[in-house]
Amino acid sequence: MRVAVIMGSMSDLDKVSPAVTILKDYGVAVDVRCLSAHRAHEGLSAFVKEANENGTEVIITAAGMAAALPGVVASQTVLPVIGVPLSGSVLDGMDALMSVVQMPSGIPVATVAINGSKNAAYLALQIIGVNHAEVKEKLLKERENMEKQAMKANDEIMAKFA
Repeated sequence: MRVAVIMGSMSDLDKVSPAVTILKDYGVAVDVRCLSAHRAHEGLSAFVKEANENGTEVIITAAGMAAALPGVVASQTVLPVIGVPLSGSVLDGMDALMSVVQMPSGIPVATVAINGSKNAAYLALQIIGVNHAEVKEKLLKERENMEKQAMKANDEIMAKFA
């Protein structure tokens, strides 16, 4: 099980790190790179070629502003690509969100919320879980725990206002 995580800039690291942690907690090998679509296009293309050949199952891309990175990566692979639009400009991530979701037909990029690297990791795990039962089972257990926590909060609220 392998996922590639590509950020466009070192300033994106704090927003991307939670995804890497989640993936590693599930036992997924993670290749992390900082490769700008605009400033390091040859290095980016070489890494995408490597991902196409090394057993990578999903690529997570995170970029702000023009956010070309997810689309450039998706144009070079048929692996699932998840785009994480990042805040950081005067438009607070809306520019990146619009860029990532407006891909041309035939070059899809799955898109999560602005700064949503955690959900990008979970989406990657769900994709991986299609072929890896142990990941699927761990995700199901995590969902059960989420439900238990939500119901506990509900019980506390009901008790408080009874």
